Amino acid sequence: MTEGARRRRFEAAYRELYAPICGYTLRRVREPEDAAEVIAETFATLWRRFDRCPQGDELRPWLFGVARRVIANQRRGERRRSALGERLAANVAPETAIAPDDAPSELARAFASLSDSDRELLSLVAWEGLTREELAVALGTNRAAVRLRLHRARRRLREALPQTQVRFSGGQEHEWT
Repeated sequence: MTEGARRRRFEAAYRELYAPICGYTLRRVREPEDAAEVIAETFATLWRRFDRCPQGDELRPWLFGVARRVIANQRRGERRRSALGERLAANVAPETAIAPDDAPSELARAFASLSDSDRELLSLVAWEGLTREELAVALGTNRAAVRLRLHRARRRLREALPQTQVRFSGGQEHEWT
């Protein structure tokens, strides 16, 4: 393939996948600058591996997997860099801490109580709209493992919600009992 053809194919993939990858990243990274770094590194990886990466329908979930790993690497690096800050924060008196003004919703608290992997899995389904097949590609596992992990993550979220939490399904309201 000529360099011009490779570039055109990459640009088409970039145009198609930039918004989904950007949304995925912005929902998982707190600082916009960090999100920009993740997005740039994700597409730089796509460029470097473009001749060897999946094509067609498999490219989208593969790129979500790349973004997921870039975020994980960024978080690991941040943890290493912030060790001193965490030690200092542990020495701050509780009465000097500032509480946020807005209390999170029941769902937000339940979602936050889940493990990182459960939150990631549920986010990929709910916010990114990935199918089980696409999840398997993004997570580097098989469909059966994705089905089991998704079932367990949903159960843990349901258990973390208060029993009176209302859920919406098919346009009808149901109370969990």
